[in-house]
Amino acid sequence: MIASALPRTLVHALAVAGVALSVALPVRAVAEEMTISDANRKEIETIIRAYLLENPEVLLEAQQALEDKQAAEQRDQQRAVIGAASGDLFDSEHDGLVGNPQGSVTIVEFFDYNCGYCKRALDDMQAMVEADKDLRFVLKEFPILGEDSQKAHVVSQALITIAPEKYPEFHQQLLGSRGRATEDKAIEIATGLGVDEAALRKAMKDPQIIATFRKTYDLANKLSITGTPSYVVGDEVVFGALGHDVLSAKVENLRACNSTEC
Repeated sequence: MIASALPRTLVHALAVAGVALSVALPVRAVAEEMTISDANRKEIETIIRAYLLENPEVLLEAQQALEDKQAAEQRDQQRAVIGAASGDLFDSEHDGLVGNPQGSVTIVEFFDYNCGYCKRALDDMQAMVEADKDLRFVLKEFPILGEDSQKAHVVSQALITIAPEKYPEFHQQLLGSRGRATEDKAIEIATGLGVDEAALRKAMKDPQIIATFRKTYDLANKLSITGTPSYVVGDEVVFGALGHDVLSAKVENLRACNSTEC
């Protein structure tokens, strides 16, 4: 019998190979490639099945290896996108700026004014730019949480166009406010900072605003960003509100070794 004739190491190898083949190729294709008889093939399949039942952790190891491979491929793709789109990411005239406009290190944040986690991350950003006078935050308007968000972000983009110097305070007040961010609330905050309402409403109709949103959505899609907040630090995409310490450590590493991980 094949089961008794095969060495244990070969059984192990066949089992692992069987997993890979079953994932990579249809059963019929595998059968056509093999030159063994149907009876022998069935016995080998029985051996593989028995091995997997006795060692189910092999499946977990295979799954982990697949996830690691996919994550590495995603990181490579993100780095390529960051390199190719660095101008749109880091230096677009249509984005809001907080911190030192000439800072040596830039963090790009994709955010939504109605994102609860973005609201929590606001204090982290403020603390970082207050402690690090050479840090620059680029804020990508990324309205993904409904009509209120879209309208509030239109106001924000219009303010960037006509009064960019007021953006940091506007951003802090709107993102830090309680309740939903809406068009009316955004306009109220902007006018409270001295922005002319008529000029603001005129700027809100500029088709460039929608074009900017579309470009941001396209960048987010290419970077596999689907939620907020998400950050670009150096050549790394960071998902979620990870906190002051994590982001600060990545900034320190960038300065020390030109990478977020030294």
